[in-house]
Amino acid sequence: MRTGFFCDIMSHMLYKSTRDGNIRLKASEAILKGLSDDGGLFVPESIPELGSLSEISEMDYKETAFTVMKPFLDDFTDEELKTCIDRAYDEKFDTKEIAPMRYAGGAYYLELFHGKTIAFKDMALSILPHLMITSAKKNDLDKEIVILTATSGDTGKAALSGFADVEGTRIIVFYPKDGVSPVQKLQMVTEKGKNTHVVGVDGNFDDCQSAVKKTFTDRDLNERIHKKGYIFSSANSINIGRLVPQIVYYVYAYTRLLKDGKIKAGEKINITVPTGNFGNILAAYYAKSMGLPVNKLICASNENKVLFDFFNSGTYDRNRKFILTSSPSMDILISSNLERLIYHIGGDDPEKNSALMEALKKEGRYEITPSMREKLSCFSGYFASEEETGEKIKSLFEESGYVIDTHTAVAGAAYDKYRSESGDDTVTVIASTASPYKFAKSVVSAIDGSLAGEDDLKLIDRLFDISKVKIPAAIEEIRNADILHRTECGINGIMDEVEGFLK
Repeated sequence: MRTGFFCDIMSHMLYKSTRDGNIRLKASEAILKGLSDDGGLFVPESIPELGSLSEISEMDYKETAFTVMKPFLDDFTDEELKTCIDRAYDEKFDTKEIAPMRYAGGAYYLELFHGKTIAFKDMALSILPHLMITSAKKNDLDKEIVILTATSGDTGKAALSGFADVEGTRIIVFYPKDGVSPVQKLQMVTEKGKNTHVVGVDGNFDDCQSAVKKTFTDRDLNERIHKKGYIFSSANSINIGRLVPQIVYYVYAYTRLLKDGKIKAGEKINITVPTGNFGNILAAYYAKSMGLPVNKLICASNENKVLFDFFNSGTYDRNRKFILTSSPSMDILISSNLERLIYHIGGDDPEKNSALMEALKKEGRYEITPSMREKLSCFSGYFASEEETGEKIKSLFEESGYVIDTHTAVAGAAYDKYRSESGDDTVTVIASTASPYKFAKSVVSAIDGSLAGEDDLKLIDRLFDISKVKIPAAIEEIRNADILHRTECGINGIMDEVEGFLK
């Protein structure tokens, strides 16, 4: 039996914990697990190489997704993975391209918000439920999967939408009750899925995320829920099954530029990403590590600029005031996915990584070594103030007629600073992470300050008049929807809410 198991794992891509090199799981096992028992995140033992970019440029989004994801998820059969992809990237996306690009203001905006909940989280959370259910069948799992998710606004609804009424699953979403936009909140509290539970938390996103992680690693609680026939997993980007699909759209963006003659084969591009929890830009880093020609990864922060400070000093320090901004999905001081990058630049050393994460837990900060900093040369950190964010929305609209949301505006403003300081005119892709309709009040008031006092939902029609872009179905659905989730709790009540729902 042992010999057979050894042969089996040797033939597949394996995933290790960032805190314990002895833990080695196949992709389907890591997807089911979500977070390692030691609190670490799963990372691939090796990074596969991309094939011919010229060949990939002739593929559509689904074919690109299979080509990129298959080496990472190689314990899925071709048929299993293709089925997951077909079910994910279907008519729920309102554009044939899935992730179209728009040129404006000297950069290509990669629109990642054409899914069901009009945010980039749909790109991965449309496929994660299918990957997870397939993984459960492959591993003969006899328990119901309970998805625990902390959200800063967008992940919550995308996860609820993906897992709603999916047989064999339940999902519980925790969000900061005073830290999301009105539209984000309405999208969550009007969710109709019978297997869903949404809880507003008296705290910020970092509080929610830390409490959910603690729930994952609480042995007593896990033993109790196992006896009841449940197993925890995650839909946050800590789950490798959500991170891998995010690599796809960066490869797709590059190959569209190549196909359209905007770049030549092998020519490098820059990628700018508005970043909070670090998963989206980490996916771009993995794409670069696979061989995608990338010059700079520009990490864009809002006024919660913990990542900007890290890339410019080598010190990660969350000991600072938490600021509520107009880009709430980035209002984060503990960037969970940064741990994966720290692990890699530290030489894939779980002991070194564990020591840094323990320092973060106890002291709220850590400092990386000079040799680790040298490995971050492909990153540049920039941030945009609230004023600069609004100015970017207005100037881009006045220049091109193109309307972007607040998070994308943070990235646009950060890129402008980078280009001004560096003089680098490399072709640049900016990750456009949400529809402007999701943050109508901030967007419209940035363009027309006289409307700043109006209500979010009232400004939806005004945004249509400005942008001439059809109001998404996701917005129309919530305008008169019934509020079905009214539960609220304190940080210390999260575990009780989990057990209460599972009764």
